[in-house]
Amino acid sequence: MNFTLVGKHEKDARANRDGYVDAMLGVMEQDKTISHIDCDLMGCINSGKLLKSFPDRTFNAGIAEQNAMGVASGMAATGMKVFVHSFGCFAARRMFDQAFLAAGYSELPVHVIGSDPGVTAAFNGATHMPFEDCALYMTIPNAVVIDSCDYVQTKALTEQLAKCGKPSYMRLIRKDCIQVYGDGSQFEIGKGVTLRDGGDVTIIASGILVDEALKAAELLAGAQKINALVLDIHTWKPLDEDLILKAAAETGCIVTAENHQVSCGLGSAVANLLSQKCPTPLERIGIQNRFGQVGPQAFLMEQYNLTAKDIAAAAVKVMSRKV
Repeated sequence: MNFTLVGKHEKDARANRDGYVDAMLGVMEQDKTISHIDCDLMGCINSGKLLKSFPDRTFNAGIAEQNAMGVASGMAATGMKVFVHSFGCFAARRMFDQAFLAAGYSELPVHVIGSDPGVTAAFNGATHMPFEDCALYMTIPNAVVIDSCDYVQTKALTEQLAKCGKPSYMRLIRKDCIQVYGDGSQFEIGKGVTLRDGGDVTIIASGILVDEALKAAELLAGAQKINALVLDIHTWKPLDEDLILKAAAETGCIVTAENHQVSCGLGSAVANLLSQKCPTPLERIGIQNRFGQVGPQAFLMEQYNLTAKDIAAAAVKVMSRKV
């Protein structure tokens, strides 16, 4: 794993969805067994580029997500490696029965891409705002679950998934996002990234909360002279237990930050690990048992307490609980 941290808190000129499509253009060229299925959303993630380049391995299943998953699993059973995309709300709620049985139980390489996760759904509204998508896929015993944070990481992890023989689910921020990593950075499924060293508190984040975690660490260092260790845990399953336990031992307290329900996501996975192997004070930033709503992403992050200020406040709180 080799990466460069940009850390300027600036939007990437590239849409994050193109990280997925650009990776797929490469892997589909190299491996003739890789295909893509979309659910009437090619225009939403620019996967029409795949249809143009690989018309014999790119399919539009229409607004029929369960059928798309059944087709994807059937193709995978014949030796194909299949990526299937829909909005995260449908990739989870609609597809899950088929994903669990047809792909998961049969241990087939079907890779589900769920776009517009959490508050990034913005004006799609409450019904299209998945806060529980990763939770569902984490219940599949052999599945990989990923929450990527920017174009560079999405591209690199898509390339990794193409080599992964397990079923998987990856969240896809569809439009613009903050660039965290420099071009050419590489990542490994199941291995977290240490973005900032510190000995006072650990902040564990994924997806859009990675940049907020870095900003929170800067706030803590400037105003309160608190040195935060920041980890990007892009893979929720399998969890990088060694890295998290090492951080817990070094700092003695942890804050998790996710664009997802905390009761069944990254925070709960970390809590489960710590309770079994290293009891440690923990505060969890994320969706607190609420439904979605309509609004711009920045507004929603304020509404659900997903900002750098919220993470910094949680860090101060959890430090007060250290023994």
